[in-house]
Amino acid sequence: MISEAWGYVAAILNLLGTFTYLAAVIKGKAQPNRVTWFVLSIAPLVAFTSMLSQDVSMAQSAMTLSAGLSPLMIFITTFLVKHPAWKIKKFDVMCGAFSILGIILWWITGKGNLAIIFSILADGLGFLPTLIKGFKYPDSESPWAFMIGAVASFLSLLTITVWNFEHAAFTVYLVVANIVASVFIYTKIGAVKEKTEV
Repeated sequence: MISEAWGYVAAILNLLGTFTYLAAVIKGKAQPNRVTWFVLSIAPLVAFTSMLSQDVSMAQSAMTLSAGLSPLMIFITTFLVKHPAWKIKKFDVMCGAFSILGIILWWITGKGNLAIIFSILADGLGFLPTLIKGFKYPDSESPWAFMIGAVASFLSLLTITVWNFEHAAFTVYLVVANIVASVFIYTKIGAVKEKTEV
């Protein structure tokens, strides 16, 4: 294990990855799904507060906080640029609704680890539309933020000194989600041959 202070480095690295995505959005090279980025901003912040409530250190929680602030910046940016965001479909709204339900269930239960489980489910359901979009239409996404996010999340994992659910679960999820998105977008393995939707 490395010093838990590296958790702050991981969080900053993740934010730097977000700036690469924001640049792609501003240039019109990435078309964010607003449902995804809105939900992705809420679920990690829920997990972050749950981690702190269970005495997980700020250094080890910093990556989760960064994972909430990054999508919030992307979501806000979609309203400030002239390029259109990705067209929202019924499936996106459904995933977003189930994500919000997960957050409500956390609120009702108020239990630490249960909150983290619901946060992972909410985040995963919120991320699903972008994951599918990245698989089918990889040119509508930028892989760099996800690649950097995977590295930052892995770096954050290396700081963990107590390996239990509250310390590791959300960060492990972030590593997996970012790797899958990176592979889909970078390799273009599922790219649909037709013109990209706007």
